[in-house]
Amino acid sequence: MKQAPVVFFCQNNQWAISVPLSEQTVSSSIAIKAAAYGMRGVRVDGNDLLAVISVMHEAVERARSGGGPTFIEALTFRMGGHSSSDDPTRYRDPELVKAWEKRDPVARFGAYLRGKGLLTDADIETWTTEINEEISRSVTAAEAMPAPALETIFTDVYATMPAHLETQMKYALALGHGTKFDGAFPL
Repeated sequence: MKQAPVVFFCQNNQWAISVPLSEQTVSSSIAIKAAAYGMRGVRVDGNDLLAVISVMHEAVERARSGGGPTFIEALTFRMGGHSSSDDPTRYRDPELVKAWEKRDPVARFGAYLRGKGLLTDADIETWTTEINEEISRSVTAAEAMPAPALETIFTDVYATMPAHLETQMKYALALGHGTKFDGAFPL
C-alpha cells in the first residue's frame, strides 16, 4: 500500500439532513472505518479547539515523516439547518440542541482563555470594533468594484475550455448583449 502523506479531516456534525448518524451506520464511529483503508483513524472532540490542534499536529507530523495517511473524525453538532430550506425542529429533539449549545467551541475556548488570564471583556470589545470597521471598509471597497465580465464564469474555470462550454459562453454573451445567437445551444 502507498503511504501517501495525507490528512483526511471529517467534520462529523452527526446529521445527513434529517437522518442521524446512528441510522446511517452501525459502526461506533466514522474514524474506525479508516482501518479498512489501511490508515490510522482518530476521533476527537470537534468542539475542543486544543484537542483538534493536537490531533492535527500529530497527523501532519506523521504524514511528513513518512508514516502514511491519517483520517480524523472531529465530532461536533450541526446547530442549524442543513440548508436554508431545512427545518431541523421537525426531526431533532430540542433538548439535544440545548445540550450541544453548552459545548459551543467559541464559548469553551473563550472560557479557557479567560481562566488563563489571556482574554478580557476589553479585548473582545476592542477586537469587535476593529473587525466591524474592517468588514465595513471591505464591503464598501467590494461594492465599489465593477461587476466581473460575464465571460469570467466560463474562462476562469478551465485552463482549456471544453467545446460545449465555449458554445454556452457564446450563447450567454449573445443574450447579454441582446444579439442573436447563430449556433445550436447544447443542453
